[in-house]
Parts: sequence; C-alpha cells; structure tokens
Amino acid sequence: MGKNLYITTAIPYVNGTPHVGHAVDYLLADIWTRYQAQNGKRVRFQAGTDEHGNKIAAKAAEEGLDPKAYADKMYINFQNFIKKVGASNTDFIRTTDPHHEGAVQWIWQKLLPYIYKGKYEGWYCTGHEAFFTDKEVESLNGTCPDHQKPFERIVEDNYYLKASAFTDQIRDAIEKNKMRIVPEYRKNEFLELIKDGVKDVSISRPKKSLSWGVPVPGDPSQVIYVWVDALPNYLTVLGFPDHPEWQDYWPAEVQVIGKDILRFHAGIWPAMLLGMGVALPKTLLVHGHVNVGGAKMSKSVGNVVDPNQVIDEYGVDAFRYFFSRHIPTQDDGDFTWEKFETAYNTELGNDLGNLVQRVSSMITRYQSGVIGDAPQAEHDMQPYRLAMEELKFNEALDCVWANVRNLNQYIDSVKPWEVAKNKDNDKDAEEHLAEILATAVGTLLQVADLLVPFLPNTAKYIHDTFESGAIKDQGRMLFPKIYKHTADPRAPKTQGGQVAKEQPAEQK
Repeated sequence: MGKNLYITTAIPYVNGTPHVGHAVDYLLADIWTRYQAQNGKRVRFQAGTDEHGNKIAAKAAEEGLDPKAYADKMYINFQNFIKKVGASNTDFIRTTDPHHEGAVQWIWQKLLPYIYKGKYEGWYCTGHEAFFTDKEVESLNGTCPDHQKPFERIVEDNYYLKASAFTDQIRDAIEKNKMRIVPEYRKNEFLELIKDGVKDVSISRPKKSLSWGVPVPGDPSQVIYVWVDALPNYLTVLGFPDHPEWQDYWPAEVQVIGKDILRFHAGIWPAMLLGMGVALPKTLLVHGHVNVGGAKMSKSVGNVVDPNQVIDEYGVDAFRYFFSRHIPTQDDGDFTWEKFETAYNTELGNDLGNLVQRVSSMITRYQSGVIGDAPQAEHDMQPYRLAMEELKFNEALDCVWANVRNLNQYIDSVKPWEVAKNKDNDKDAEEHLAEILATAVGTLLQVADLLVPFLPNTAKYIHDTFESGAIKDQGRMLFPKIYKHTADPRAPKTQGGQVAKEQPAEQK
C-alpha cells in the first residue's frame, strides 16, 4: 500500500434529499480516510452528485426550472449534508462540470472499438434509470420493489457496449481478489449473476427519450446513458484523462457502494475501465441497507429516518457512533429510536461520558487537577487493527468499547475513593492513588486515539481534557442524558407506576 490512497462514494441523484443510505456511504469512507491519515497516508476522498437523466429533467419541469438551474439549486443539499455528518472529503464532483462532460465524451471515443448500434427491446425503470433483464423482471413480478412501479417495456435504437468481451477478465479479477468484493458473500452473488457471462449493455438513448445528458460524439440524435456518464466521475474528479496527476491516486483503494448498485460497479464499470486500458479498483466495499424495526424504509409507510434529525437532537458523534457500531459495516442493519437512544444513554452517556467525568473529577478532587505521568496503555491493539484492515468498522468499535468497559471495571474494583481516604496518613496510599488515576488517563488517551476515525469530536474532547498533564475543564458534559424516546429512570413515578411527564430540560 503506497503513501497515496483514494476512496470513493457513490454519487446520488440531486432530485432527492440526502438520506440514511448516503450518510452510511460518507461515514464509512470518512472512517477509513481518518484511519489512514492517522497512519501517515495521504488520502483523497471523493463525493459528488449525479445531475443528468430523466428524473432530474422531470423534477426541474415540475418546478418550472431548466435542469441545470434545478441541479445548481439542489446539489448544495448534499454538500451541506456531507459536512454535517463530519465527512472529510477532499473532492466534490458534479456530473454537469464542463471538465467531466468533456471527459465522458473522450471516454466514449476511447471505447469505440467496443461500441456498436443495436435495437434495444426490454424492461426499464425510470426510478433506477436502469434496464432490467426478463429474468430479473419475472423474479420481481413485473414491479420495481424500490419504486413500487411496473417496469416499462421499451423498444428503441441504442448504442451498446460490448461488455461481454471482458467477461473472462472481470471474472478472473473478482475470483482472484485483484478487484476484491467485500463481503465475500456479495462476491459470490455477483459471480453467480455473471455465470453465463457479462451482458452487453445499452449505453445511449435516443434524444427524444432522454433529453438531459451528454450528447453522443458524432451522433446528436443520441444521448449518453446516465450510468456511463456517472461511473467515470471517480476518475474525472482526479483530473482524468488530461491531468496526469490522476495516476498518483488511481486505482482506488476502496470504492464504497450500496448493495443495490453492485452490478453496475462490478460489471459495467470494470468493462469500461478494461476497454480504456485503465486499472481496476482494488476493493469494492458493499454495505447493506438500514431497516427500521425490521421493515424496509419507505416514504409510503412513513418510517423513514431523517439523519438530520438524529444529528440535530443528539449530535454528530452520537449519529456516527450508532451507525458505525450498531449497523454492521458489511450487512443490513436495523434502527429504531429506542435502540438508538438506549445506545446513546447507556454506552455513550454511562460507559464513556461518565467514565471521563469520573476520572477527571477524581484527579481534580484528590490531586488538585495534576495528572502526573500517565503510562502508555498496553492493550492489545491487534484485533482493532485487523478489523479496520478487513473493513469491519463495527468490530473495531467493539474492541474500543471492550477497553472502555474494562477501565470502568478496573476503577470499580480498585475503588480509588477508598484509597484516597488513607492518603493523608499513608505515603503508599498517595502513590497508589496517583498510579491508579494515571493508569486510567493512559487508557482514556489510548481510547481517544482509537476513536479518532469514528468520533473525532469526542476524541478531541478526551485529548484536550487529559493530555496536557493537568485536567482542563471542557465546560460541558461529553454526552448529557437525553430521553425523547425512552423513559427517564430519574423521573418520578406516578401511582400507576407510569413515568411522570418529563420536565423541561432547564428545570432538571
């Protein structure tokens, strides 16, 4: 692994608002970026917006805007949201950027040996801006499960990419982990999908069917299909093809994608890269979906969780904590407000926040705030590092929490407050107390180091509190208790055993 590394996230259409799936993309890429930077690597981290296609044109028309004006208004939602989840992306691309549009046309011409004209007859879903095979449509009973609309039958003259020409190379790259698909079971699913070969794919649509997009070079009657316009963003944001520095960061070390777009990233994208003679990405990290109480999120059901609400009510680190620890990195996960708030109050509030508070207040009380020499903590970091390298961030955070819990148990067992009672009469007790508290600080500083990729603000709070050798008051609690969705155990009970209505915060 060189000094320069590159990680990418899928670019969402600007016609929607940022949702939990986007947040998971940005969060996973950010955790990896911060971890690599901590280990001395230079990382470029791309994000962006997908701004062409029928969905965008339709939304713009609804609002009485031309598509570019609509995209100009909407992309900012994603830029702001990326900042809000605390992502440290270095690059942001819009597919309407003139450099990107020019590069897409250049790529088309580069792929000409593998492009042919043909009649397309098949199934289409506008929601996905994607074509589906008879087999897929049959298995879904003719209706797209994501958009609750029947697939449309389409007959039109399109250009095709001869993706089938690269079947053997793509299969070989995936089987031998030259392009690793993580987790393994997603790799096997995709290999099963291409067991009869990678299918040739339609890469343009007639201008009458798709007006808003990049024109096909040399044929103004056709427009480049949205996926062929979108996928190259990973390269064009680096300056491909005309700025040679793109080669300093490509191939991408990790491309973070949701499971629903694996077939584009493991099939069409490699075919395009191979057709251009460009190296394949090293790893596709495929995350699952976030369900709510075991059910798929859906606007019609009304169970959509707004990540903005989570961040506004509990803070960005609480959001990052739950979605990186309680949502498995490589599988589907489940969110409920109760689960979230319980994790916030018990794990962040009690396990960690209370621990930091206890240690700092004991040092303030017993040693006038002076810490003394905190020894380097000697916990085995191998399981944490291994989990990070295997892109199992939830397991890495489990390792951190094991240290947090062990330190709580250590303090409860050695009872520094008991030792402090003998301090005035017993020289050994004073030394013993200093040693206990310094050990606690050493562990907390190590915990803070391990939390840098996950909870950067929390890591800074802990470092700022302890690392100068004297306690520095941060002027606020780390994770003050919040009871919006669960009962406050401190609230007085009514006669029927129910919890009384919670008091306004300022009266507590």
